[in-house]
Amino acid sequence: MRTFVIGDIHGALRALEQLVEKMKPGKGDRFIFMGDYVDGWSESAQVIAWLLEFEKKYACVFLRGNHDVWCEAWLGGQDADPTWLFHGGQSTVESYEPVSGKQRKAHLDFFNRLRSYYEDEDNRLFVHAGFSSLHGPSRERDRSNYWWDRTLWETALSLDKNMPQSSPFYPRRLKLFREIFIGHTPTVNYDIFRPMHCANVWNVDTGAAFTGPLSAMEVESKEVLQSDAVQQLYPFERGRNNQPYRSL
Repeated sequence: MRTFVIGDIHGALRALEQLVEKMKPGKGDRFIFMGDYVDGWSESAQVIAWLLEFEKKYACVFLRGNHDVWCEAWLGGQDADPTWLFHGGQSTVESYEPVSGKQRKAHLDFFNRLRSYYEDEDNRLFVHAGFSSLHGPSRERDRSNYWWDRTLWETALSLDKNMPQSSPFYPRRLKLFREIFIGHTPTVNYDIFRPMHCANVWNVDTGAAFTGPLSAMEVESKEVLQSDAVQQLYPFERGRNNQPYRSL
């Protein structure tokens, strides 16, 4: 059995289909999606429909990202958040124009059941953004950290590569898990177009919403598979390229 972790999709159905074709899913494989399925390219609603069909065939874990929180609220009847609309939400709203009420309800049900985080049988943590509690995500006081926090990734980035885990200065949060997989902060921020590894944290958001590809990593072998740069697949769209990488 292989376990793949898939980075932030942001409405790029073409990239997702291309990536899955490269993964060649097999019976017994598991797929952990890191969230932010929507907002960016023009096929957000179509991504959700595709995922609903995919999980009928394969074991899937779907995490919740910050963009999914916005979309869930809108599908649930709340007014569209202006900040959300600016940061990719407008393309999502437009993708839902041809979608029936029944289909929207099925998509809302999908968003309602997204997980905040997932711990596997080998003490690996999968979370869209991070957590702040020194006792682990199950003790988190502010649930929004699961989909907004960047301090966990920044902490991993700042560590001296030669610091052993036995050091009293090694961050307690990172000691809790064998490995931690995140998305949320695009690696293209650092002019890197592949997943990044710092301490025991792997960041698999390679900027598919912007100028990067969509990436998947097999968690045991660390084999990386990627789509083409997403903008090449949507040549007449901008995705989120009119917005700063570091914004939201």
